[in-house]
Amino acid sequence: MSRMAPLDLNNLTPDQQRVADAIRSGPRGGLRGPFEAWLRSPELAGRAQELGAYCRFGTSLPRDVSELAILLTGKHWKAQFEFWAHARLAREAGLPEAVIEAVRTGGRPLLAREDLATTYDLVTEYFATNRLSDTTYERALAVLGERGLIDLIGVVGYYGLVSMTLNIAEVAVPPGEREPLS
Repeated sequence: MSRMAPLDLNNLTPDQQRVADAIRSGPRGGLRGPFEAWLRSPELAGRAQELGAYCRFGTSLPRDVSELAILLTGKHWKAQFEFWAHARLAREAGLPEAVIEAVRTGGRPLLAREDLATTYDLVTEYFATNRLSDTTYERALAVLGERGLIDLIGVVGYYGLVSMTLNIAEVAVPPGEREPLS
């Protein structure tokens, strides 16, 4: 049960309707997750959903790399809905179930590719220290390149906003689904 009462989607303001239509007609196809909460501030909702569209569908990162970063972010913020939703998307992107489960339980997954291992190390180091060592930074540049590094920062930052919204609004996983994080 969400803290915020559902919006009457048939009685939105013109600004809310414009953003809701943009979200529904885009690749997401609906107002799940943080979007209904964000509609209470249509300008924020519009800008955030555009950033989110880039972070989810347009970065230079391989999809499985992005999904790993999103799972790590959801885990860090204990965002149940976020982790639940992106575990499925991570599977679709090719992340092995063992990797998803290791992230879910707080273990270090076995990551065969250097871009995945670098992403894991960068995100977990940053969340643990709020900084990035020179060694990890140089490795990320070598493996991901400058654009990839900046895209990764964007993905983690955007999904931090999503996770915070979901947690504060108390957006639950769908009925009948189990919360993935303890």
